[in-house]
Amino acid sequence: QVQVVESGGGLVQPGGSLRLSCAASGRTFNNLVMGWFRQAPGKEREFVAAINRSGGSTYYADSVKGRFTISRDNFKNTVYLQMNSLKPEDTAVYYCAADDNSLGLVFMMGNAYDYWGQGTQVTVSS
Repeated sequence: QVQVVESGGGLVQPGGSLRLSCAASGRTFNNLVMGWFRQAPGKEREFVAAINRSGGSTYYADSVKGRFTISRDNFKNTVYLQMNSLKPEDTAVYYCAADDNSLGLVFMMGNAYDYWGQGTQVTVSS
């Protein structure tokens, strides 16, 4: 079983920045593919970003490409989501997810991920 805990959400003005952190435990961290998803009120959960086990490959939704950066520190068992140039439409609950598939494949579909955090609220508003 993998435990996933997010932190770092909050209220930020448009154009501002936030960094989300996600700590995972219960499994060797560098065996986990990690992803970030978000869900805005009244909308379905959507993919934001994902990173492979080594951190050498990253993937982004078009809506955040160039503004968000996913990274990981395998010594700290933590994955990060640096969010810059935030827009009101980025307002959502952000979820961190872990996938322990044996091939280390990176998926952008939420149902591929086995373990989820409780979510952290990000609100972008003036």
